[in-house]
Amino acid sequence: MSSATAFGRLHPAVQHHVVNSLGWRELRPLQERAIEPVLAGRHVLLGAPTAGGKTEAALLPLLSRMVDERWAGLSVLYLCPLRALLNNLGPRVEGYAQLLGRSAAIWHGDVGDAQRRRLLAEPPDVLLTTPESLEAMMLSRRVEHERFLGGVRAVIVDEIHAFAGDDRGWHLLAVLRRLQTSGQQRLGLSATVGNPEQLLGWLTTGVDGPATVVMERSGADAAPELDCDFVGSEPNAARVIAGLHRGEKRLVFADSRQRVEEVATALRGEGVTTFVSHSSLSADERRQAERAFAESRDCVIVSTSTLELGIDVGDLDRVVQVGAPARVSSVLQRMGRTGRRAGTQRNTLFLATLDRELVQALALSELACAGWVEPVVGPPRPAHLLAQQLLGRVLAEGRVGRSTWPGGLEAVGEQAGLPADDYATVLEAMVGRELLVEEAGLVQIGPAGEREYGRRNFLDVTSLFLTVPLLAARWGRREIGKLAPVALSASEGGLPTVLLAGRPWSVVEIDWRRQMVWIEPVEESGRVRWGGDGQPLSLEVAHAMRRVLAGADPPARLSERAAGKLAELREQFAWAREDETFLVRDVERERTKWWTFAGGRATGALAAALGEAGHRVLASDDLSIAIAGFLDAARLRDLLSQLDPATVAPPIAADRLGTLKFSACLPPELELAVLRERERDEAGVRACLGEPVVGVS
Repeated sequence: MSSATAFGRLHPAVQHHVVNSLGWRELRPLQERAIEPVLAGRHVLLGAPTAGGKTEAALLPLLSRMVDERWAGLSVLYLCPLRALLNNLGPRVEGYAQLLGRSAAIWHGDVGDAQRRRLLAEPPDVLLTTPESLEAMMLSRRVEHERFLGGVRAVIVDEIHAFAGDDRGWHLLAVLRRLQTSGQQRLGLSATVGNPEQLLGWLTTGVDGPATVVMERSGADAAPELDCDFVGSEPNAARVIAGLHRGEKRLVFADSRQRVEEVATALRGEGVTTFVSHSSLSADERRQAERAFAESRDCVIVSTSTLELGIDVGDLDRVVQVGAPARVSSVLQRMGRTGRRAGTQRNTLFLATLDRELVQALALSELACAGWVEPVVGPPRPAHLLAQQLLGRVLAEGRVGRSTWPGGLEAVGEQAGLPADDYATVLEAMVGRELLVEEAGLVQIGPAGEREYGRRNFLDVTSLFLTVPLLAARWGRREIGKLAPVALSASEGGLPTVLLAGRPWSVVEIDWRRQMVWIEPVEESGRVRWGGDGQPLSLEVAHAMRRVLAGADPPARLSERAAGKLAELREQFAWAREDETFLVRDVERERTKWWTFAGGRATGALAAALGEAGHRVLASDDLSIAIAGFLDAARLRDLLSQLDPATVAPPIAADRLGTLKFSACLPPELELAVLRERERDEAGVRACLGEPVVGVS
C-alpha cells in the first residue's frame, strides 16, 4: 500500500500489521476515506452495505490514535444492539488490539462475575458492550464507574440504524450524555440509510465538534439478481427452497417467528439440513445453529431479522425471502449478505405465499433498485425515558436534588421532541405514586419504587424496551427457547404440540408460577404463535405497490407462476392509476372499499375519521378501508375536505395502555398523548388527502 495515500497517516505499527500480519494488499474505499476524519478527532458516520468493512474503518485509525497519543486504560467503547453481535465481533476486535500490544474484552449479561472482576482490576483498552450493560455499570455499587469509564476517548456505535429507529436510541443517547467526557469522539457504523446527515446529527446530540458523513456503496453499483416466485404456502416455499441451488449455502428470511418455525419444519421434512435463528430461541440454541451453519455447505438457516445485522455466518450463496418485509432497508441488508466473494452477485429470491406479498415484494424491489431507503427516525416524545433516567440516577446516587433534574437530559429531550413540561410532570407523578419521595428538595427512592425497582429488580431500570413475558421451554436440563402463553392452549383441551427450533415438541407440563414449560420431541405436526411481529407499511412502499398494480415494470425476474398471478391481479385492479385513490363499490357484500394506498398509520387515522363521521368501518389495513354500505365519491370528497391532517390520528385501543416501559411512572393522560403522537402520520394523511378520489362501480 502506498504511504502517499491516507493509509500513510496511520501509525507505523498499524501500517506494519495491516500489511504483514493481516496480509491486506489494500484498504477498502470506506476504510481509506475514514482515516483522515477519525484521526482528526471528528465525529463520523461510516455507512456501507453489510460486510463493507465498517468495523475496521473505525478501529484502525482509533488504534492509531491510541498508540500515537498513548491512551491508557479503557479508552474506546464499542456499543452493539445484540449480545450475539458482540460475541461475534469480540475475537476480531481483540485480534486487532493485540497486534499493537493492546487489549479488548466483552461485557454483557452473559459475562460471569469472575470475568467482570478481572476487567475492573485490569481494564481493557477497548470494551465491547450494550447500552443496557453500560447503564448497569453506572448503577452497580460494585463498579467504580467514574474511574472505570472516566478515560473513554471514543465511542463506536455499531448498527446505529438499529438503535436510532426505536426507544433504545433515546436510551443510548441519555446514557452517553451521562458518560460524556471532555473531547469524546463518537463514531456511528450504519448500513445504507436515507438520511445519513440527520442520523449523524442524532448521534452527536449534546456534544460539540465537527462531524463528517463517510458513505460508501462498496460494490453496490452492480445490479443485484432479483427473482420472484408465487408459491401459495409455506410448505410450497420449502419445496422450492429444497429443489433450488442444491449444494449451496442459503439464508432464508421470514418476518415472524411463527413463519420461521413453519418454514424450518417443512424444510426438514424435505430432507434439507436446516438451522433456525430468532429471538425466542435460547442464546445457546442460536449460537449452535449459527456456528454449525457457518461451518457447513449445502444447508439452510431460517431467520427473522436477527440475522440482518452484521453477525458473521460465513460466505453465503443465496438469500431467500419468504413473503416480503415491510422496509426497503431490510431488503438491502439481507441482500447485502450475498455477493461478497469475487465473481458472485448480490441476490434475493422472493417467495410470495399471498397476493399482497407478491405486490409488496415487487414494490420493495423497485424502491431498492431506484436507490430509495427509509429515513431512520426515532419515535417521538419518549416521556418514559425521563422516568427511566430519573430512577437510574436515584438508584446510582441515592439522592437527586430537584434543582439538578433533568441534569443534562435537555439536549436529548430537545432532539426527541419532549415538551419542557414533561420533565416536571413525570417527577410529580412518580412522587405522587411513592415511587419516589421528596424531602427538602432532595428526591430518593420511595417505598413503591423500592418494591418495583430496588435491590434485585434494579436491572429492570437499565433498559427502555418492554419485554413480553414468555415461558422458558426446557427439554430436560436444556433450554430450547421461550414460548408465549398464547401458544400453550390446545384447541380441544389438554396440552398442545408446538414448534420450536424447527422441530415439533409435545408440551408435557406447564409451571405458570415459575414461567417454565417442559417439552419432549415428537413426530406429529404442531403450531406456535408469539404475536407482535408485524410493522405497518410506509406511504412510499404503499405508493410503489400501487405503481406495480398500475403496470410499472418491476426490476425482479418473475417466474411463470408469479407473472401469471401479477397479470391476474392487474386485471382485478384494472382501475388502479398513480396519484389517485379509489372508492370501489362491492354490491354483493354491500360495502364500499376505499383504496387509499397511504400506508398503515395514515390509513388507520383516516379510518378513525370516517368512523367519527358516522360511517361503520369494517376493517382497515396498509392500503384500504372497508366501509359498511355504499358511499359515493362526492360524499367522501366532501368529508375529506373538512379534515385537518395535523389532527387526524388513529384511536388508541385500551389494550395499548401499559405497553410503554415505565408506563406506571406516567400519568395516564401523558401516556395516552405519547401513544397518540407515535401513531400519527401527518405526512401520509396529507399526501392521501391531496389526491383525487375516483369512484369505481
